[in-house]
Amino acid sequence: MKKRKHYSISFKNPLTWLMMLSLVGSAVTRILFGMEGVGLWSQIVLPITAALLFALIALISGKDRFYKSAKAVWFMAIYFCFRFESYQFVHYDTMITALYGITMLFMAISYTQIIGGKSHPIWLLPIIAFPGAAVWYLDRGHPMYALPDLLMVLGVILAILSLKRSTDGLYHPTWGDRVDGRRIRSQSPMEQISPYFMVHRNESCNLIHMPVEISAVERYIRQKRKAGLTNFGLTHVLLACYCRAIAAYPGVNRFLSGQKVYTHGEDIIFCMTVKKEMSTDAPDSVIKVHLSPRDTAEDVYHKVLKEVESVKKSTDESELDSATFLFSMIPGLVLKFAIWLLKLLDYFGCMPRFLLELSPFHASVYFTSMGSLGIPPIFHHLYDFGNIPVFVAFGAKRKENHVLEDGTIVERKFVDLNITTDERIVDGFYYAAFVKHYTRLLRRPEQFDEPPVQIEPDID
Repeated sequence: MKKRKHYSISFKNPLTWLMMLSLVGSAVTRILFGMEGVGLWSQIVLPITAALLFALIALISGKDRFYKSAKAVWFMAIYFCFRFESYQFVHYDTMITALYGITMLFMAISYTQIIGGKSHPIWLLPIIAFPGAAVWYLDRGHPMYALPDLLMVLGVILAILSLKRSTDGLYHPTWGDRVDGRRIRSQSPMEQISPYFMVHRNESCNLIHMPVEISAVERYIRQKRKAGLTNFGLTHVLLACYCRAIAAYPGVNRFLSGQKVYTHGEDIIFCMTVKKEMSTDAPDSVIKVHLSPRDTAEDVYHKVLKEVESVKKSTDESELDSATFLFSMIPGLVLKFAIWLLKLLDYFGCMPRFLLELSPFHASVYFTSMGSLGIPPIFHHLYDFGNIPVFVAFGAKRKENHVLEDGTIVERKFVDLNITTDERIVDGFYYAAFVKHYTRLLRRPEQFDEPPVQIEPDID
């Protein structure tokens, strides 16, 4: 992807506070002075919404995602078209009105492109100043009517003047990215259109059966328990191995949402269902842990243990359990609409971050242990709601006889892993390379005691 510039605002800059004051002042003066004979929605509600939306985006997303302020500028452009048309002496001049509308469209498009990093924002100043100058000229006999518009334009100009360019050399979010992932823009045409043919996750999944010999893993687990990690077990080793494999094959940490592929980057979001007690009537809860390819086995152990103990020791319901209970109290028809609305927000990447954090359906990988139940692993389905692309189920340990080259028969322990994958995020060759690398890593689990030497970036 071509290098972009990233701009942000800081509330340490006095111009930022003047910008906020101007935008709020625009909304207040519009309410106080009003205008007779104008449309309530088109020339009162719309500009107030645009001004306050710009201020809100600056307040919430000014540091990382200030490009979102373009949404407010589009509202402003639409408003100025209505505003211009309201002047009676140009109302019937179709050519002038059309040219003005084209100018407003150019203003909105230019702001969207430039603030997204395509060019330097200084070029926006004359473009943004134009509607203010037009309003001042046309309202020169009634300056109080022009004041709200001038304050709104002034607020945008002050925002542009307060922008600072990031120089850290890192990637920053831009149009098309989600709060939980970066859009993959380097896919081939076939990879880009395949999600439109294979719409649902369960019709796009592949199943992998993978027996793993665990002699070295069991020795490693005993060493860790002797070192003081008393609850260290197979789950921690398999999960640490997964993190280490992602360091070499980061494409598996992608996900698909809204028919587009995104990457979590170095944020490996792990989910697992746990019971407070090992009984059939004990309630289930889901732990959600943020891991990294840089994590050692001990890091994984402590992060997972912290979440498991918080669930088992807590007498109160978790936030997820509380949210689930609230949903269960909603009447069926209303609940159906609520879930549809959540799916719609998720499709367009508009679901709030706190809901994504609560959701057990939004993660990198889901583990389920059949071994703790003493049964073989199942092939677990993927969830069509959310974006989890990989589901790993592992079963109880089993013994198997092997014949060595000299004819000697030895008994070895195995664990079967059944993996369900979403084939739309990477191709079969990539998954195969990941699985082979995963099994190789498990032969020498001691390497999980140190961070990886190198972490491959998914995209530059």
